[in-house]
Amino acid sequence: MSVRDFLRAGHLPTLAASLLHFETSFMIWVLMGGLGVIIAADLGLSPAEKGLIVGIPLLGGALWRVPIGLLGDRFGAKRVGTVTMVAVLVPLALTWRVVDGVVGLGLVGILLGLAGSSFAVALPLASRTYPARYQGTAMGIAAAGNSGAVLATLLAPRLGEAFGWQQVFGLAMLPALAAALIFLLVAREAPVAGAAATGGVAVRALREPDLWWLALLYSMTFGGYAGLSTFLGIYFHDQFGVGAVVAGGLVAVCALAGSLARPFGGVAADRVGGVRVLAVVYAVAPLALLAPAAGAPLVFTFAALLVAMAALGVGNGAVFQLVPRRFPGAVGFATGVTGAAGGFGGFLLAAMMGIERELTGSYGPGFVLFAVSLAYMFLCVNALHSGWRFTWLARSGVPRASTDS
Repeated sequence: MSVRDFLRAGHLPTLAASLLHFETSFMIWVLMGGLGVIIAADLGLSPAEKGLIVGIPLLGGALWRVPIGLLGDRFGAKRVGTVTMVAVLVPLALTWRVVDGVVGLGLVGILLGLAGSSFAVALPLASRTYPARYQGTAMGIAAAGNSGAVLATLLAPRLGEAFGWQQVFGLAMLPALAAALIFLLVAREAPVAGAAATGGVAVRALREPDLWWLALLYSMTFGGYAGLSTFLGIYFHDQFGVGAVVAGGLVAVCALAGSLARPFGGVAADRVGGVRVLAVVYAVAPLALLAPAAGAPLVFTFAALLVAMAALGVGNGAVFQLVPRRFPGAVGFATGVTGAAGGFGGFLLAAMMGIERELTGSYGPGFVLFAVSLAYMFLCVNALHSGWRFTWLARSGVPRASTDS
């Protein structure tokens, strides 16, 4: 792929605006996780409560993404994306000025999930501004906005210790406003490739087993990335006794590895096939998780989690290279369903880690269960490959294609 050809093939300002939208949204979406250590200490949370509080925004994102994806297909991703970014100001303001207990945080966390719905508008918008041969790359670049997790985990603990965790939610309103304005002024609405995802199109997509397989694959790759990004701060603090700022720095590096790897997943999928890339991801990630599962020292655990997060990032890019190829007429809806599965997977992982710690006194069983789940997906991907490569999209994008595209 020529960089010059890629830049000329689509609308670069829209790609940049989509990246900023997703970056800011992701930062807000995992903000509770970035402040998890400080919130837990302030409210005296149990291990299970820690996992639930930091995971609930991910669950909220799962609930919001499908309707937001449908609205994006119907009314335009630019319009809907601007409205959702403005709407996120409501839970941020409530947490800043009103909420100070566990129940309130849980309710606000559902509303913060609106930020996670950016997946269903920013990514399809970026994809639609480029031809099929570059959609994986464009979507991978826009999706690198999950590096917002880096900002949340790196800056939030420092700001929280300096000003109090409630004030951080108030400060987050500033970049949210800026991102909404830039998205409104810079992004260009792109026509849907084919008919918009009306109710009939959505129902037909839901009847396709491929959609549910893609959702399951993404629940493991993105669910792993998001779940670990929100919970690892608490894990590093509880397991190794490091402070909130140091724990946030460690998580930020891990999140950065996954974020930087995501565009490479899209590029690699464009070149050698999304399913082939996923097979490697589901082989590497569970092996890397053996170190934290075994209770290895901090330096080895940190290195292993870096590898695992990078692998999951590659997997995220690979899955979303496949989605627009398989469902070109309902990209927003299919992205919403797939993204919802990712958010739900992240919530389950964060909640499971906390519950396992409360039940067993160790985080090891949680890492073991996640590693086993990823290894099972390796078997599923290899079984899917033989059928998919004869039934849909070819590398060229012609509808006789395969998952090798």
